[in-house]
Amino acid sequence: MPAFTLSAVIITYQEEKNIRRCLDSLRGLADEIIVVDSFSTDKTKEICIEQGVRFFQFPWDGFSAAKNHGNKQAIGDYILSIDADEALSDRLKQSLLREKENPHAEVYSFHRLTNYCGQWIRHGGWYPDVKIRIFKRGLAHWVGEVHEELFFSTLIKPMSIHGDLLHYSYPTVESHLLKSLTYASLIAARDFAHGKKKNVLLHGILKPSSFFVKQYVLRLGFLDGYYGFVIAVISGLEKFMRFATFRELSKNSK
Repeated sequence: MPAFTLSAVIITYQEEKNIRRCLDSLRGLADEIIVVDSFSTDKTKEICIEQGVRFFQFPWDGFSAAKNHGNKQAIGDYILSIDADEALSDRLKQSLLREKENPHAEVYSFHRLTNYCGQWIRHGGWYPDVKIRIFKRGLAHWVGEVHEELFFSTLIKPMSIHGDLLHYSYPTVESHLLKSLTYASLIAARDFAHGKKKNVLLHGILKPSSFFVKQYVLRLGFLDGYYGFVIAVISGLEKFMRFATFRELSKNSK
């Protein structure tokens, strides 16, 4: 296969604290950088324009819609989908540079390593967190309202690339808690809209507690120390809040 051109696609909203790091990591690799912004009011737009990206503003209609809009603007042979709070590690960047010159696949995956309150998390099911993020343009589109994922029109076998995608997700415990509660509300609303049923024993007690045990004990979250414990607690709480919010929606609809 001949060398290919690469379009990096990023969606943003109020990302002035993260976007510069993300853009810097793409320099020298991406042939173009596309940012789809949902009308940020901070300095996100200013930073992006300063960095010479192709900047678009698009009304928020979910993660998948925003990413698909960005993909439609791309002109590269391949698309790299990366979030504003992510950055390529040096090793991953070098691996991708070599692959650009001598490609071996149409779809690529790599591991994501998350930084939590300044600490890299390597257990509890958080690493290796395999992500498919590079694909031939036109081969896939994003689907799903929450925790969006790529849908491929044909059967694919991703090639794994060496190096980590660095995820600077949660600078504080509070930021993790707030995002978890947001996801819980979105998932509860989706489940309610789809007519699902939930009960106290299974969804309110067993699932939250078993998820904590799986993450903290079975997946060795305790090896990440204090933050491994915090992550497992909040993850279990999110499961409970999915149920509690769903129950409130059900009660209010009667």
